[in-house]
Amino acid sequence: MRVAAALQAKGGDEFAKPGSIVEVKFVKGQSLSLTASRLLALMILTAGGDAWEDRPHKMRKADIRRGHKGNERISDMLEELHRTLFAVDDKSWRGKKATLRFSLISSSREEAEDEEGADAGWIEWEFTPEARKLIQESETYAVLNRQAVLGFRSTYALKLYEIGALRLHRRQSLWKGDMTALRALLGIAPDVYKDFAQLRRKVLEKAKAEIDQLAHFRVEWREIRQGRTVTEIEFRFEPKDAPAQIATVDEIGRHSAGRRARREDEVETVAVGAVTQAAVAALVSKDKAGAGEVAFPNGTIRFGSDTLAAIARSAGGGWDIDLIADAYRAQMGERLAKLKGAKLIASWTGFCESFLARRGRP
Repeated sequence: MRVAAALQAKGGDEFAKPGSIVEVKFVKGQSLSLTASRLLALMILTAGGDAWEDRPHKMRKADIRRGHKGNERISDMLEELHRTLFAVDDKSWRGKKATLRFSLISSSREEAEDEEGADAGWIEWEFTPEARKLIQESETYAVLNRQAVLGFRSTYALKLYEIGALRLHRRQSLWKGDMTALRALLGIAPDVYKDFAQLRRKVLEKAKAEIDQLAHFRVEWREIRQGRTVTEIEFRFEPKDAPAQIATVDEIGRHSAGRRARREDEVETVAVGAVTQAAVAALVSKDKAGAGEVAFPNGTIRFGSDTLAAIARSAGGGWDIDLIADAYRAQMGERLAKLKGAKLIASWTGFCESFLARRGRP
């Protein structure tokens, strides 16, 4: 919640989603649609560090619509959130293992008539006690990007994006499970895509294509077989290198139209994804220059570059920060002189993460 509050105070598109909410499982046979999943993400972004409190939260309809006309879809999304059940392992009043089923929101209000101007139509909602408890007690989180979340066109890609961001934050780049665990992870109904070849084509390949383009990491998977039958899946999430992080910042300012064509033509255009705990700490630090003026120094980054040094210490895994800086200069070459502010922050963060991923801890 402290991270969520810091990101909310900073402004911008990054927000923290509690790991307990990322990993919460749907009750068998249920899942959220893409639009409802996006709305839930926007609710968590809006609530910020206050999401655990027993009070209502408010958001403009215009922040939800993202260019869509009419309000009927907002009503549909709210109703879907009300009726979708989630499940977590719990204990009964006797101390026995039990399954707790609950909804994430307990009540919502939607203004029936819209007005002109900035205050044109609002919704109000409250999280359930069970959801607030999960949020408050979560010890891990994924830092997500609002524009990336809104850019996904597959609900399975969005879910895998959240899982990947959470796993990378934990320094656990692998996820492995059987087919039942995979369906639970992504919210795939038991009667959908029963044939694995179809599941691979309709779910995994599409999710990978979107994540590789829109997230700050790439995803690969390995199929584990018994005979000819796929019994388990292993996902590996890998941070992108510095040039890809630059492309990430560029893509976020572009219109989503043509994104699929750019992806299929293998153009390296991605939207900003999560910038990990290191970037969060750096971007809310008290660097006198401010994030908009940060430039990469020619000498040591230990003095006079608090933001860059903080990122290297947090994301570099214990390696000497000037050693990482020298490797970064060597990779970027002349391009480094042109990098400033947010683009530099995103690029440097991605390089530090990939440096650690390649070399491990010292």
